Amino acid sequence: MSPEINALALTPPVLLAPMAGITDLPFRRIVARFGAGLVVSEMIASQDVMNDRPLARAKAELGFGEAATSVQLAGRDPYWMAEAARYLEAQGAQVIDINMGCPAKRVTASGGAGACGSALMREPALALRLIEAVVGAVSVPVTLKTRLGWDESDLNAPALARAAVGAGVKMVTIHGRTRCQFYKGQADWAAIRAVVDAVAVPVIANGDIVDAATARQARAQSGAAGVMVGRGAQGRPWVLAEIAHALHGHPAPQVPQGAALADLVAEHYEAVLAFYGTELGLKVARKHLGWYLEAAGTTALRGAILTSDDPATVLRLLPQAFAEPAAEIPGVAA
Repeated sequence: MSPEINALALTPPVLLAPMAGITDLPFRRIVARFGAGLVVSEMIASQDVMNDRPLARAKAELGFGEAATSVQLAGRDPYWMAEAARYLEAQGAQVIDINMGCPAKRVTASGGAGACGSALMREPALALRLIEAVVGAVSVPVTLKTRLGWDESDLNAPALARAAVGAGVKMVTIHGRTRCQFYKGQADWAAIRAVVDAVAVPVIANGDIVDAATARQARAQSGAAGVMVGRGAQGRPWVLAEIAHALHGHPAPQVPQGAALADLVAEHYEAVLAFYGTELGLKVARKHLGWYLEAAGTTALRGAILTSDDPATVLRLLPQAFAEPAAEIPGVAA
């Protein structure tokens, strides 16, 4: 049975993680098309939204009026968090997610607007005020994404989750590492079980889930209601649908190969250029192209594709690159 966040059913309970500079509108739409219970926007700063910064609002665009989408907010000022949540709901956001898990130093360090992200795990009273402000500002479901704790000496995710649920949060996602681990070592899925046991809302396991096998292990060890996939979807936007098929019996995705894969990559490439404009789009698209080529095991024309600043040239080379006989797509029989 799929968990529900108020009226939003997570079907399947396989979610796309928010990733800065990656889960933009073009990428989220492709992942959603293959099949995902929820896709989450890049983290956006609450004050940037309200100060009318175009890029911040562009990051949230998919959440406006579309189902199975969530907009993730970050900040440490309850007033601005509430105002931003109110604005996003008015624009059509279906779910508001609060970021208390980002480990990046630029986010967690004091200075400017102050420390937020996973730094808030060291300030539980402020964290609760932020959650209460957002929940009180909107009628759409509010969710929380965080980590096990700041470091091994203070694994306070269960306590934070209990407080958040008491304030009205409808789902909690836990990355199975502490902030001080960043992305080193292995995610501790078993440690997430303490959060599952602490609350009565769906808990989603995150961290090192890259395919059906790791998703199954993460759920078994954590007892979580679902899984969230981040870096495992890079170059493989269909992987969430593969997990949903293996774990929940959803239809298996048609994983593109050869010419079909080239067409998908070309579509994604053109969507990125249209979304950002050519100059910035070329920079953003290059990393996605690299991930597609790497995932497919393609080496032919890699250098030419990744260094070209001419969209016409890239589009001409893609069919040749993915026609390479040795190319194999992970998870698909040769």
